[in-house]
Amino acid sequence: MRSNRTCGILLHPTSLPSRYGIGDLGQEAYDFVDFLHRSKQKMWQILPLNPPGYGQSPFQCFSAFAGNPLLISLDKLVEAGLLTHQDAAHTPVFSEEKVQFDPVAEYKYSLLRKAFGNFQTRPQSEAYIKFVQNTPWLKDYALFMSLKDYFGGVAWNHWDKAIALREKQALRRFENLLREEIAYYQFLQFIFFQQWQDLKAYANNKGIKIIGDLPIFISYDSSDAWANPRLFELDELGNPAKVAGVPPDYFSETGQLWGNPHYRWREMEKDDFKWWRERFKNLLAIVDVVRIDHFRGFEAYWEIPAGEETAINGRWVKGPGEKLFRSIQRHLGDIPVIAEDLGVITPEVEELKNKFNFPGMKILQFNLNPWEKEEFLPHNYEHHAVVYTGTHDNDTTLGWYQKITDPKHLKFLQEYLKLDKDHSEQDICWRMIELAYRTRTNTVIIPLQDVLCLGSEARMNFPGTVDGNWQWRFKKGSLTPAIAERLSRLAVSCHR
Repeated sequence: MRSNRTCGILLHPTSLPSRYGIGDLGQEAYDFVDFLHRSKQKMWQILPLNPPGYGQSPFQCFSAFAGNPLLISLDKLVEAGLLTHQDAAHTPVFSEEKVQFDPVAEYKYSLLRKAFGNFQTRPQSEAYIKFVQNTPWLKDYALFMSLKDYFGGVAWNHWDKAIALREKQALRRFENLLREEIAYYQFLQFIFFQQWQDLKAYANNKGIKIIGDLPIFISYDSSDAWANPRLFELDELGNPAKVAGVPPDYFSETGQLWGNPHYRWREMEKDDFKWWRERFKNLLAIVDVVRIDHFRGFEAYWEIPAGEETAINGRWVKGPGEKLFRSIQRHLGDIPVIAEDLGVITPEVEELKNKFNFPGMKILQFNLNPWEKEEFLPHNYEHHAVVYTGTHDNDTTLGWYQKITDPKHLKFLQEYLKLDKDHSEQDICWRMIELAYRTRTNTVIIPLQDVLCLGSEARMNFPGTVDGNWQWRFKKGSLTPAIAERLSRLAVSCHR
């Protein structure tokens, strides 16, 4: 990530327009890449592409390796002859502005089942056979999802004890019993990665790199924890013993209790962090740059006893730090990384980040206030960093600005952003975007909500909450030539 000045947009594919109720990897995704190209953007940042579980969060997934089947384009399946035009013709009326996850899933999965039925009538292609044979995590994932369906969707520690604890006889029995379901889940992954790689190749050919996201923790209710219990802090029955979160901070007075199981780092070190090496390798096969979420957790992490109701009663525990990244470097070389180093960051975290030359993140919303130290104001940002107006965890820029009531803060912003007294909502958003572009940082990434000057109704996530997140979508026709031209001019004038 030590590169020339560059710029990009943050948008998760679920937020794309689509008549199927959720953004997907079809034509609208290609149109968005064309918009980025016209706007002279060089980066498209996304959230994790994995299949979301609890709360539909892309940071709480059924697998750290698999792809989200709801992103599969039904139109592409029609083109491939796996569905007919008639199959996809009778689409329910979905919201254009929010993903209604339950009805969308019910509708799309019914058609994905039909596509699978058609797929089974064909001879297996060489590409499919190769995918199944050469995808190490696929067998466990497909069996895990089949078992979840079989046991009514409950978490794996509520399954029959023999299969929850992966006894050999139970594994053989269910692999045979659920053979058809296992094949279905393998099919979904084959189609997902086929469609995604086509889209990524199109973006790369347009000079656009994909920034992917790697959450530090995995979901407890995942094929990862079920298939590799020795690598996680679980008790003898497979239940979580120590879970993840963060102490009280800017976002929450009681901290954030994420509930993810912690890693047994000493166990992972025995095979030179093979699971982590595979995870990075897998992600780097489908994106160009990896944003590591909660990077500080690799240096030290907040450990909370299972059963706590908040994250207050936790403690800091040393992480693997340099050992892990040296292992990855030995096996994979120097990987392109962005380190999410937000919140209270210790000198040890800074040292770890700098040792591997990982750029950190700068958030304008966090630094633009009259109480900020001079050294942390945007005009003093270092070159080797990535600047954002906000991220998926922040309010939109307009929503953030509209909630500021302190006269001193408002006066500071008006002076720093050079706002007229009768400034418009567009002025606020675009002055913030221009400020980000004119900083010294090598890379600037702007959430699409800010480019479209949208308010809090377009916020993606409220950290520490479960309901109502990850739903925002932009309307077809929003990406006008005028917006593309404005971004393009800014990219040129700021030498990005």
